[in-house]
Amino acid sequence: MVVTLPHPDPRRQGEAVPSYEQLRELLDPATTVLLTIECQQGVVGPGSALPELAEEARSSGALAQVARLVGAAHESGVQVIHAVAERRPDGRGANRNARLFRAAERLPVRQLPGTAAVRVAAPIEVAEEDLVVRRLHGLSPIAGTDVDALLRNLGCRTLVVTGVSANVAVPNAVFDAVNRGYTVVVPADAIAGVPADYTPAMIRNTLALVATVTTTEDVLACLASPRR
Repeated sequence: MVVTLPHPDPRRQGEAVPSYEQLRELLDPATTVLLTIECQQGVVGPGSALPELAEEARSSGALAQVARLVGAAHESGVQVIHAVAERRPDGRGANRNARLFRAAERLPVRQLPGTAAVRVAAPIEVAEEDLVVRRLHGLSPIAGTDVDALLRNLGCRTLVVTGVSANVAVPNAVFDAVNRGYTVVVPADAIAGVPADYTPAMIRNTLALVATVTTTEDVLACLASPRR
């Protein structure tokens, strides 16, 4: 049974909060994958091409929460996939059909393959068993990438979505995952976007309609819970 309760986290105020038992059932380590989205140095690091987004990801605590979730995933046997956005120096294969793509061409920091900008940013730790999926085009970490095939081969049923941005890549990932039949869990305090007040509104009015919205602490509690 899902009940609607007031919650001290404003991002979850008035939302349907899953019971611990429901969330624990969804987060079976054998069938759960944790996805981090664009948590790379050139996006959320100190030398970000998008300093406002980087500042929000860090000051809100979202990046630190992603790091905690990744650490817990490593300990509990949950597979981690890091989705990274890249761009060739010549731009070959990249989209140019939206203002966002054209603006990216003019940014002072470019997400070029092999550079520091496309390395997963601290404090997130990448383990040897993690998978890193890189894309050269589009807005989604899932559509047109290897992520869906990897999830199916891993036996994934539940995808935990974290990272940036709540403006573009995160909702794209959530909708793509739902459209492909996965159950999506979104720890609301482990995603970030700009401006700061946009993220909770987007979660409440959009993501909560298609995903199970929860918190990092709830996910950590479920992953730490012993199973039969």
